Amino acid sequence: MIFSRGLSQISRNRFSRCRWLISSRPIQQLHQSNHIHDSQKVLGCRVIHSWVSNTLRGIGQQIHQQSTAVAEEQVDPFSLVADELSLLTNRLRSMVVAEVPKLASAAEYFFKMGVEGKRFRPTVLLLMATALNVQIPKSAPQVDVDSLSGDLRTRQQCIAEITEMIHVASLLHDDVLDDADTRRGIGSLNFVMGNKLAVLAGDFLLSRACVALASLKNTEVVSLLATVVEHLVTGETMQMTTSSDERCSMEYYMQKTYYKTASLISNSCKAIALLAGHTAEVSVLAFDYGKNLGLAFQLIDDVLDFTGTSATLGKGSLSDIRHGIVTAPILYAMEEFPQLRTLVDRGFDDPVNVEIALDYLGKSRGIQRTRELARKHANLASAAIDSLPESDDEEVQRSRRALVELTHRVITRTK
Repeated sequence: MIFSRGLSQISRNRFSRCRWLISSRPIQQLHQSNHIHDSQKVLGCRVIHSWVSNTLRGIGQQIHQQSTAVAEEQVDPFSLVADELSLLTNRLRSMVVAEVPKLASAAEYFFKMGVEGKRFRPTVLLLMATALNVQIPKSAPQVDVDSLSGDLRTRQQCIAEITEMIHVASLLHDDVLDDADTRRGIGSLNFVMGNKLAVLAGDFLLSRACVALASLKNTEVVSLLATVVEHLVTGETMQMTTSSDERCSMEYYMQKTYYKTASLISNSCKAIALLAGHTAEVSVLAFDYGKNLGLAFQLIDDVLDFTGTSATLGKGSLSDIRHGIVTAPILYAMEEFPQLRTLVDRGFDDPVNVEIALDYLGKSRGIQRTRELARKHANLASAAIDSLPESDDEEVQRSRRALVELTHRVITRTK
């Protein structure tokens, strides 16, 4: 529309100007100098034609640049790695097969077709592997690829598989501790098969993850992911054994959130960089991306626990507060309404206390401030990607845009 209006305006202006030039001279003068005017008209047309051509060319370049920018903004992270993710998912199913049929059924419960989820973490790691596929300076420590089994990409895929097994194992254990009856829209494993088998299935997945981790033969990577398991246990313990002051501390909440959610993705991203032989600086950037993405993800998850429904979340709404878990929205609401602290100390076993807390939350900026904090961490994650070494490779650039796109999707998701 703007383009067509511009052309119309150009035509009107030029026509009016030519009409004024003709009318401003006597007719006889025009006849007397026809040959002069003919030359001038030809020259004038050439000037106008040249001006219009240059203008159109400039507009065309702007349209092309805008189209390219739009195309860059519309990168679908999951589509970029869909084929590779499918192969990875099939390998995961084969890795969790057990000799005992009952244990096998339990271990593969959340790896079955249709309930495996979007595989968010493997997607991040596969994109990170491509995003870091840049020329490594000679001064950087090199990885002896020949001494390791398989090529670099296969070993990075292995990190994605290990991460997913650790993640699912933590879900199985968490559901037992929380006495959950649903997960991902279906009955939780502990609800379907009992607590004991759910715990054993989680342990089995962790053991398979350890075997795969050992096959990488990289001491630093093994140490990183072993630390992740320690953090998962630490975070869960922090959540179960909080004092009154700790439950009301935002700093304590963020530390627990890092252990329970962000440590896995941040250390896995760092492992991807280390396997490729990158410098400490690049490895830290990969770590920072995963850490801030994980924190943003959990903060939005805490918001959705109040604003979502069981149909979209795959679990009962208000599950955290009903289990006495105080998250960022309530902590922010408590800053505005200190009397809410009394309810937190009293606990939320009584449904009346839950309703009163929700009333305070509704009058506060707790939800809004939690979203703002999530956005801050999403921006930090994006900044980490922008700080990676420059590359002209289109695949590298596309994967980096996809990683940035994931930060936007994390803070705008509704489930």
